[in-house]
Amino acid sequence: MSTHDDSIAIAVAQFAPGDDKAGNLEAIRDLATTAASRGASLVVFPEYSSFFTPELGEASVAAAEPLHGPFVAGLAAIAKILGVHLVAGMLETTDDPSRFSNTIVAVDQHGAVVAKYRKLHLYDAFGQKESDWVLPGTIEQPETFRLGELTVGLQTCYDIRFPEMTRRLVDAGADLVLLPSEWVRGPLKEHHWRTLVTARALENTIYLAAADQAPPIGAGNSMIVDPMGIEIATVGEGTDVAIAWVSAGRIAAVRTQNPALQHRRFRVAPV
Repeated sequence: MSTHDDSIAIAVAQFAPGDDKAGNLEAIRDLATTAASRGASLVVFPEYSSFFTPELGEASVAAAEPLHGPFVAGLAAIAKILGVHLVAGMLETTDDPSRFSNTIVAVDQHGAVVAKYRKLHLYDAFGQKESDWVLPGTIEQPETFRLGELTVGLQTCYDIRFPEMTRRLVDAGADLVLLPSEWVRGPLKEHHWRTLVTARALENTIYLAAADQAPPIGAGNSMIVDPMGIEIATVGEGTDVAIAWVSAGRIAAVRTQNPALQHRRFRVAPV
């Protein structure tokens, strides 16, 4: 537990969403209840928490909802009952009837949407082609929200392979970056996951909370990493939550010791 007076508990929640929307919300409710009972003020869930099948397709498009549809309404209701922030991935409708948006939504303890993010880097790698069914997000100023003394930013899964993505969130003021993911299992993929999540936290001297889907499709290993690159909470391969205490004081102390952000010689710009 952090010894800083401004510390606050956050949680990563790991489960394997399916094609039962109501069942997914029930799983979110149960995991959020567990996390809140252990003191968490924010709970992060995986990418595609609203609906998921092993292969994206027409069923995924049909399952997409407006930002203020039933899934977000369900998140808001859970958040208000528990008095916590909830962040989760959903399939959002778009103007293109054949594709949806891979969207992360954050609701606060009052049930209000405080930030959203539409995935910029689509997973057209390792034999997958997410762009067949998903519209990439538009490059805009990152949306952030406050959690105690921390500013929180959002990104998704494959984004973690692009260090400039996280750095851009830090430039927007993020102290804590949340990474809902569906990190597909495969040769060396768990190694990539742990290395990349740790690197993004360490090089930016921030906290990073990465919530992955549980196996058999996801790699699991949801984790929270601190500004020194230390894994301070982890879920293995099962359905569970992991909680860690984070603080602005810890970030400040690390940045005094490691002022790497002050030594930058380059900026991040869109291509």
